[in-house]
Amino acid sequence: MDRSARLHVVGKITYYLGWISLICGGLLHLGIARAMFTALSLTKRNLFEVAVVCFVICLASEIRAIGASEKEVPVIVKRPVAA
Repeated sequence: MDRSARLHVVGKITYYLGWISLICGGLLHLGIARAMFTALSLTKRNLFEVAVVCFVICLASEIRAIGASEKEVPVIVKRPVAA
């Protein structure tokens, strides 16, 4: 597994973790499963902060993966044209 593939995997994982934390924050806001989240001592703000951090990590990983894949493109050797 090369560097860009690992960065894509990290990007995907953090992307889905961000959505999961946003959904959990929504459930807490609606009062669904409030007892579970209070037992874990998670607040809406904590879940929102986790979601934002996950999305920032996801963006950074994808941008670095794009940069890494552009560097790995083979350079075409120009041959002199026959006259």
